[in-house]
Amino acid sequence: MDRLLIRGARLLDPKSATDETGDILITDGVFTAVGGEIPCTDAEVTDARGLVAAPGLVDMHVHLRDPGFMEKEDILTGCRAAAAGGVTSLLCMPNTEPAVDTPETVRYIRDKAQSADARVYVAAAITKGLKSEELNDLAALKNAGAVALSDDGRPVVNTLLMARALRLAAELDMRVVSHCEDLFLSQGGKLNEGAVSERLGVKGVPAAAEDCGTAREIALAAAYGISVHICHVSTKTSVALIRDAKRRGVRVTAETAPHYFALTENELLSRDADYRMSPPLRTEEDRLAVIEGLRDGTIDAIATDHAPHTPEEKSDFLSAPNGSVGMETSLAAGITYLVNGGLLTLTELLRLMSAAPAALLGIPAGSLMAGAPADLVLFDPGERWTVDPDRLHGKSRNAVFKGRELTGKVKKTVCRGKIVFEDTGLR
Repeated sequence: MDRLLIRGARLLDPKSATDETGDILITDGVFTAVGGEIPCTDAEVTDARGLVAAPGLVDMHVHLRDPGFMEKEDILTGCRAAAAGGVTSLLCMPNTEPAVDTPETVRYIRDKAQSADARVYVAAAITKGLKSEELNDLAALKNAGAVALSDDGRPVVNTLLMARALRLAAELDMRVVSHCEDLFLSQGGKLNEGAVSERLGVKGVPAAAEDCGTAREIALAAAYGISVHICHVSTKTSVALIRDAKRRGVRVTAETAPHYFALTENELLSRDADYRMSPPLRTEEDRLAVIEGLRDGTIDAIATDHAPHTPEEKSDFLSAPNGSVGMETSLAAGITYLVNGGLLTLTELLRLMSAAPAALLGIPAGSLMAGAPADLVLFDPGERWTVDPDRLHGKSRNAVFKGRELTGKVKKTVCRGKIVFEDTGLR
């Protein structure tokens, strides 16, 4: 029998509304006792006094780059980065090479992830080759183990195909996670269209590109009475559209990422491509609207859109691909920019990063309750640290919070009942 006893932590479980000091006993990968002083003499003991014990984070938007782009990241290194950030479950996106559009590729990811430091769930491609021309066999992808569907990296351009996919997904009880973008509006843009793009003389991506995509998905969900999930919300209008749709009973949910509630387009004045992502960093007005969406329940979850690229790819401001890494900094960014500012409580933040995304994906995660899978994060909510890209645990260094002092440090991560990360202060 394999046992791990965590002593004296502050137990924060948003799913059960638990906030108390106590112990946690893990037996053979399952929480077997939670709370109070637990008598046990035959377990590995972790002294967690002064730390918070929370459900392992669930990141529902991650690019692992495997198969096909393993110079950027692979399943094992991506999950190592996840563990270092307290992420124990993640949803990987399908824009790989080949795309995740066959049962064989779904099984490849699931098989390789068996030995990884986090649980990997698969979002399979909606259309073949992510080309918006022909639907995949969605039932076969589900039977192979996919839990969600997306063409993320780009939208499904053909509205008829998207409507069919949403309806089939509803029949299969699968969630569609949609990258909302009108490519005709955004084509060629490198950053948000506005004052900064004008100052730099660089073509921008208008907020309308995202807003039109969001409006289309909401319209489809409303017309057919089915659900849709909106990825990486970054604009005030998209937040307003989602809020209005929810009030009307439309089955729409949404996520945003830490860089959209923490940073603005002004970061691009440095001409550093690490701050280029899709959708781009927006204005201060958009940032505040995203925060309000998190506070009032319009936005259901915080994900990272973890998107690794090599230093060589990111070296040129205009030609670099979009994306930044974020799993190792997401919890600290939430504490720093939301909790410390009095915008959310720590429990509310943890709900957005664990219980809520787990419920959206329908996966067994996001809880400390007895009988649940033993995935948790131990962190010091008051420890300050500076993000050093050279000390990250994945392959890439394009960290959007690089050089910034954040508050909240992951000390240990437990996945499947095993300690998969321990902060030693060393790389």
